[in-house]
Amino acid sequence: MGAEWRVRAIRGATTAQENSVAAITEAVLELLIELETRNRLDPQDMISVVFTATRDLDAIFPAQIARQRPHWDGVALMDVQQMYVKDSLPMCIRFLIHANLPVKQPIEHPYLRGASNLRPDWAMEELI
Repeated sequence: MGAEWRVRAIRGATTAQENSVAAITEAVLELLIELETRNRLDPQDMISVVFTATRDLDAIFPAQIARQRPHWDGVALMDVQQMYVKDSLPMCIRFLIHANLPVKQPIEHPYLRGASNLRPDWAMEELI
């Protein structure tokens, strides 16, 4: 008898060093690698991903970066602008992912770089 599966949500965030294609790509790839590695997540189990970016990041869409990763081309991806709140974290990229995962599998929500302050309880050291 196999493990019980259900739709589960994973959140995560990071920051880019600047508003450039290279800096945003570096931050998004680092975040997605952490997501996949720490959660043993197969993109084929993902249902959808919503990326948000603060209004100071407009050089490239995070979904465009994700779509280039192996097996992400079949995932429903969407980019939206993060709601502006005065004095909120700048240069921030967030995601909300829905995926089919085993019920008993622990989920690690990657909060990296400057975004680690958003959820100190979920912040993690980057993999070496």
